[in-house]
Amino acid sequence: MQGTLSGTSGVLERADVLSEDELDSLPVGMIQLNRDGTVLKFNQTESSLARMARDEALGKSFFDEVAPCTKVKGFYGRFLEGVENRKLHTVFPYEFRFRDGRQKKVMISMFYSGSTETVWVLVQRPES
Repeated sequence: MQGTLSGTSGVLERADVLSEDELDSLPVGMIQLNRDGTVLKFNQTESSLARMARDEALGKSFFDEVAPCTKVKGFYGRFLEGVENRKLHTVFPYEFRFRDGRQKKVMISMFYSGSTETVWVLVQRPES
């Protein structure tokens, strides 16, 4: 099932031109992945939410090393299809299962940027 995230579409479409400080100031997690799934950017909000230092995530495989719980058809499959087609703009609910036993329900939005040939992953916690 796909949903919508109000106000996030513009952030995704502008993500390539945001500075590191601007990315860090966003109230949502923002992760930029290359076509192989390697983490290129990992903003401060995502670092706090995932309890993982930015330096631990950068240069690592998102699906194998940073968030292995995402290597499932509903997440990784969408990523692979979007990279192959060079077109991706999807929103879906997901539950992260962290190594420390925590679980977090989130909304994921993924956007393929044709200008940088990367995928932006936006992680938003539902309103409580």
